[in-house]
Amino acid sequence: MALIAPTARLLPLPKWRTLPRDARDTLFLLAVIGWTVLPHVSHLPLWCSLLTAVVLLWRARLAVANAPLPNRWWLVAALALAAALTFWSHRTLLGKEAGVTLAVVLMALKTLELRARRDAFVVFFLGFFIVLTHFLYSQSLPVAAAMLVSVWGLLTALVLAHMPVGQPSLRQAARLSARTALWGAPIMALLFVLFPRIGPLWGVPQDGQSTTGLSNSMRMGSVAEVAQDDSIALRLRFTGTPPSPGTLYFRGPVLSHFDGVEWRVAPPGVSDFGPVRRNLRTSGAGVAYEMTVEPSRLTSLPLLEASVDAPKIDGVRVTGLADLEWRTDRPLFERVRFDAFAFTDFRHGPTTPQLALQDQLVLPPGYNPRTLEWAAAMRRDPRYANAEPRVLAQALLDHIRTSNYTYTLAPGEYGRDAVDEFWLDRREGFCEHFAAAFVVLMRALDVPARVVTGYQGADPIAVDGYYVVRQSSAHAWAEYWQPGIGWVRADPTAAVAPERINRSVRLLAPRGVVAGAIANVSPQLLERLRGGWEALNNRWNQWVMNYSRGQQLDLLKNIGFDSPSWEDLTLLLIGALSTLALVGAAWAWWDRHRVDPWTRQMDRLRAALQRAGVSAAAHEPPRALAQRVRARWGAAGEPLAELLDALERQRYSRTTIARPDHALTRRFVAQARALRAAAG
Repeated sequence: MALIAPTARLLPLPKWRTLPRDARDTLFLLAVIGWTVLPHVSHLPLWCSLLTAVVLLWRARLAVANAPLPNRWWLVAALALAAALTFWSHRTLLGKEAGVTLAVVLMALKTLELRARRDAFVVFFLGFFIVLTHFLYSQSLPVAAAMLVSVWGLLTALVLAHMPVGQPSLRQAARLSARTALWGAPIMALLFVLFPRIGPLWGVPQDGQSTTGLSNSMRMGSVAEVAQDDSIALRLRFTGTPPSPGTLYFRGPVLSHFDGVEWRVAPPGVSDFGPVRRNLRTSGAGVAYEMTVEPSRLTSLPLLEASVDAPKIDGVRVTGLADLEWRTDRPLFERVRFDAFAFTDFRHGPTTPQLALQDQLVLPPGYNPRTLEWAAAMRRDPRYANAEPRVLAQALLDHIRTSNYTYTLAPGEYGRDAVDEFWLDRREGFCEHFAAAFVVLMRALDVPARVVTGYQGADPIAVDGYYVVRQSSAHAWAEYWQPGIGWVRADPTAAVAPERINRSVRLLAPRGVVAGAIANVSPQLLERLRGGWEALNNRWNQWVMNYSRGQQLDLLKNIGFDSPSWEDLTLLLIGALSTLALVGAAWAWWDRHRVDPWTRQMDRLRAALQRAGVSAAAHEPPRALAQRVRARWGAAGEPLAELLDALERQRYSRTTIARPDHALTRRFVAQARALRAAAG
């Protein structure tokens, strides 16, 4: 900072047009760098963001004031400090996080030694590298659009660096860079469509760590926290008539172990899907659907109940468990799309008592004593002493329906004996409160029962053919075991809030100021805006982010290949690139040898004059030829001379037309022929 002249600090900021060429180019480049780095702020250490901002502002002030750049030793010291801070922040100078931090610092510091064109080129290519690093974190549509602007800006700065001394327009450079990028766009599109894919196209980033809200455990209130998130969990497109909202249960982790506070999944070692197929009884026609699942931190795949076959996902093994849950061999850190088939009308599980069912009766000792007393009292009641599980379940659902229970997203904190407190004191909660309390009481009544988590329902209107299931659709329900039938779904939420299940009417978290204002003015407008954006984002995900090897081979089938292979794809790519190269070479040859239309016009006029007996050299302009015509023909040649004067005005005046006047050429040739005929 001390290198800036004191008088420069007091000078008012000059207008853009009055700045020297170098200052304008530097300020534009600094603005492009700031725009390029901005999306990285959430990933960078705070010191890196602040240092970058200070350096860019400092360099801008130096450009405006035409002050000298700092000494190189200052830059060396700043670089050493940045390396030390990077090591302190990331405990390494290698890897993605440390590498991005150092790249941003290097690009910012390099702007302080922009003394020659080669220095600018280093900044340009560091900028292009920073653009690529954004896609290590997110490949969403907003990030792609922002980086497209960055590339355009960097190309414009590159064009400015090659322009000659003078005052070229920034708009002119921007148009040239845009035109150049558009010429290259078809080749990039061809490479995107045909370049062979070895694995998922975008497998590194997690799009801002976007992960599903489901968990392998559940406490009172945990699902309510997830349900306040309105982000998308998955999308569905059905083949044929969509099922009714009340049948849209997407099964996630099944929680059967309860320690008095938290519900957890069963321990590893559960049998695979083979026995489940024998214990799964389906009816009806079933439903085929396509599902796109957002990145997940779990290995549980929330398929529609009851999906019968493992979906095919590239590079992922999917296994069905005995409790109808589907699991992957690793968390899905990238978005996946697949086809599946489900029967919404089904029964599953053993129909006769099994030793494994005893695990679904276990309750921790010392918890919820009043609920246990209530269960004992029911067993003493003649109506329930020998009642079947379905009768007991219906009695509990009727109790919820008729005893003023409240369905709410904000029930508050529950104490140690949460089930006692829910049933007998507060009588309010979200879906997990009702499901957990139901299962505890059913177990206390000696009925095997468990909690199932997942999603229920979807947005009622399909957007672009896809039904959206949001995190706010996260749900917990119960299952109990009925002899002769197997596991039976019981959803206590349907007893207290039937519209939640039958019409997918979710409880909504409070909106923000802007969203609330829009909703107050026009409730439908906010939904239309969100639906339009999500449809656009879904197209980006389906056709760009999820473009896969299978789609490449399908493309080959559509253009006539019977049994496409990777060899066919490679040959098609090579042939297409070779054709484009030949077309480009032919255009370059033609462009090099084509003649300017004004030159062709002058050649015709000179030839006509020479046939009429007037010499016309190639270097002579129309004005000189007009003088020679007047000297040769006098008044008789005046019409011909006037045509040459008109051509002079068209070609060189401020109102120059884009193309030659062919009518003028025809009149000139005819007039010259007439003069030659008159001369005999």
